[in-house]
Amino acid sequence: MAKINVAIVGVGDVASALVQGVENYKKNPDKTIGILPEITQYSINDINFVLGIDVNSNKVGRDLSEAIFIEPNCNMKLFEPSFLNAPVIKGPIMDGLDSNIKDIVPTDNNQNPTDIMNEIKNRNIDVTVILLPTGSHEAVKFYAKSAIEAGSCVVNGMPSHVVKDPEIVKKAEESHLSLMGDDVKSQIGATIIHRALANLFPMRGAILDSTIQLDWGGSSDFCNLLTPMPNGSLRYEEGKRQSKTEAVIANLQNKDTVNCQISAVDYIPFLKNQKEAYMRLEGRVFGGAPVRVDITMFVEDGNNSAGIIADCIRVSKIAKDRKIGGILESACSFFAKHPPEQLDDYIAKTRLLEFLENKRER
Repeated sequence: MAKINVAIVGVGDVASALVQGVENYKKNPDKTIGILPEITQYSINDINFVLGIDVNSNKVGRDLSEAIFIEPNCNMKLFEPSFLNAPVIKGPIMDGLDSNIKDIVPTDNNQNPTDIMNEIKNRNIDVTVILLPTGSHEAVKFYAKSAIEAGSCVVNGMPSHVVKDPEIVKKAEESHLSLMGDDVKSQIGATIIHRALANLFPMRGAILDSTIQLDWGGSSDFCNLLTPMPNGSLRYEEGKRQSKTEAVIANLQNKDTVNCQISAVDYIPFLKNQKEAYMRLEGRVFGGAPVRVDITMFVEDGNNSAGIIADCIRVSKIAKDRKIGGILESACSFFAKHPPEQLDDYIAKTRLLEFLENKRER
C-alpha cells in the first residue's frame, strides 16, 4: 500500500509530539496507543513525513527529525527519530508572528521564503497539516489554498476558518481533495472533558446553569494566545474562545441561557508543554437542589493533540483514495472543536465509522 506523504506547516510542539510518536511506533509497534484502531485502511507505518514549513531561522534548513527539538519547542522528548529526509523550508511570515511569540522565534531576512505550492506539488504531498500559531488567519488561508492548488488534502489544526471558508471549500470540492477542521480536539483534553460533563446534565435530567474553564501552560502557544491583537483584543478571543465554547455547550437545549466562560489565564514558561485546566459546572437536580462539579486536569499538550492528528492524516488519505472533495463532515464533527456541524460525540463517532466502512460518503 502507498505511503501517506505529509507536510507539516508550523514545526512546533504538536509537530514534535506527532513526529516522535509516529516514528517511535514504527520502531516499536507493540507500544502503539492513542490512535483509533478502527482505521484499518492505513496504519501508523504508512505515515511518511516529507516536508516541514516554518519561519524559525534555527529550524529552516534542518531535517524535520532535528527541527522538532529546537527551542522554543518544549514538548517532552520521548523518542529521537532517525534522519527523515524531510527538510524544513521557510514560508512567508505573514501574520504568524504578530504577537509576543516573535520574541522567542528568531527569523533571518537572508533566508528567502520558498515557493510553497511547488514544494508541496513536487514532493507529492497527500496531506498538509496546518499547526500555525492561533490568530494566524491570513497564513492559514494561504497555506490551505496553496496545498489544494498543489494537490494535497488539508487538516487544519487551528481555530482559523478553513472548513467554514466558502472559497476554500469550493476549491477543495472542485479538486476532489478533502478538508478537515477547524481546531483539533485533544484526545483527553479540557474541551472534550468539559463537553462530556456538560452533556451529562441533560442526559440525566438535570439543568446546567453556569460553567467555567480556565487554562494555563508554558508552551509558545500560551505565549501567543495571551498577546493583544492590533485591535486590542487577545488572540484567544479571535476564534479560540469561540471554538472551545461552542464545542462545550453547542448540543445543550438551553445553550442560549447557560452562563459559560472559557479563558486562557496565564503563560507560565517553566511549565513548558504541560497544560493545566480547571473546570466548574453548576446546575440543579430534582427539586431545584444545587449541584456543583469541580475538576482539574494536567496533560502534555502536544501529545494530547498529536494522536488525533495522526488519525486525521489517515482518514484524509482514505478520502483522497476515494476522490472525495470538500468537507469530511463526519470526521470534522468527531475530531474538531469548530466543525460545520456540532454532533454528540457518539453520533459523530458512529458516522465516522460508517465513512470508514464506505457506508457514508463524508
